[in-house]
Amino acid sequence: MGETSASFQKGSSESEESISLSQVLSALSFAIELTDGAMHGHSLRSCLLGMRIATEAGFSTEEKNSLYYALLLKDVGNEEILGLRCDRGASIVSKLGMGSLAADAINNLEEHWDGSGTPYGLCGSEIPRLARVAAIAQHLDMFSIGRNSRIALETLQEWSGSWFDPQLVDVVVALDERNALWDGCSASHSIEEARALVLSLDPHRRHHLDDDQIDRICEAFAEIVDAKSHFTFRHSIGVAETARGIAEALHLRPDRIRLVWRAALLHDLGKLSISNKILDKTSKLTDAEWDIVKQHPGLTRRILEQIAPFQEIAIVAGEHHEKLDGSGYPNRLTAKDLSLESRIIAVADVYSALSEDRPYRAGLNLSQILPILNGLAGRQVDKDCVEALLSYLTTHRPLEMDAQMAAAARLTRFCA
Repeated sequence: MGETSASFQKGSSESEESISLSQVLSALSFAIELTDGAMHGHSLRSCLLGMRIATEAGFSTEEKNSLYYALLLKDVGNEEILGLRCDRGASIVSKLGMGSLAADAINNLEEHWDGSGTPYGLCGSEIPRLARVAAIAQHLDMFSIGRNSRIALETLQEWSGSWFDPQLVDVVVALDERNALWDGCSASHSIEEARALVLSLDPHRRHHLDDDQIDRICEAFAEIVDAKSHFTFRHSIGVAETARGIAEALHLRPDRIRLVWRAALLHDLGKLSISNKILDKTSKLTDAEWDIVKQHPGLTRRILEQIAPFQEIAIVAGEHHEKLDGSGYPNRLTAKDLSLESRIIAVADVYSALSEDRPYRAGLNLSQILPILNGLAGRQVDKDCVEALLSYLTTHRPLEMDAQMAAAARLTRFCA
């Protein structure tokens, strides 16, 4: 390569260090809660409360296992991301293979005991038991944080029989009277304390994920990020597909290709913290807005670093806006600091961003993109990676290449 790149000492696959589903989901629930108006740690605290209620109520092991994951993932499609939170959460749970109980719990989370809820107007025992518990758990957390647990309990009892299952409300009251409800969930407890307690409850903490399961989780969360704005629809998936193509063209080892794929899928997790008012803005961003945008790679790294085996993925994903000449962000790294994997994702991200519609312009075609990439090659992005991109496009998207090259040739002849 034209520039000397940083290299990682670790040569094995990230997944060789064992990882549980709860490790991943607890960290990614933090990412979900970066969205505007979200309560940090809400999913973790809701999980603790819900599991205590279910245990006290005598739920089966299967029910508690499903409830655990439903509570961690219940907010994956909040109003800013899709406007269809329950549908989205249920879809993600199903994609991750967590079964119908967990999906039904999320899909019916907004139903009310008296039939006044949504989306189906179910009432009483028609509402899945797990959804009834989840509704109570999220209410308790939302009404206790920043206020007082007494208020949460008083409002719960006030709405018993209207919004909430009266028998489950009685269970909550009994737990509170024994001081067995709020550990890790009050304002005096940190999010780290709540996370540790949640991880200790993981029903599959001795079952570690295989590579295919980790890939499915990464793909599911890429969909969450991409759904935040219609301008970024399929962006993360597109970057990942392109980055994998570049990595293959450069003949990286299979484990390094997989690392590139995962890092590319997750590279924009930090964008969940950015308001859609900024992401969808059609006019030029202000300096203050641009400063907010430039924080997202660092947030991506911070999120992924919470997953012990994802340390290298965190580094690579967090460097996708760095440039060889030091003009990138957030850390203004230079060529000597950037690994080949980071360079690959940077090129894939530029290519994908240029080809996609944005609030301020339509997506560019290949004949428009190639001169831009060639102008950046060797200066801001890696020249070998750009050449590998062209090789990948020629091999895997020949019809697109042929059409764009023919158009470019016609334009060249016309202008000559």
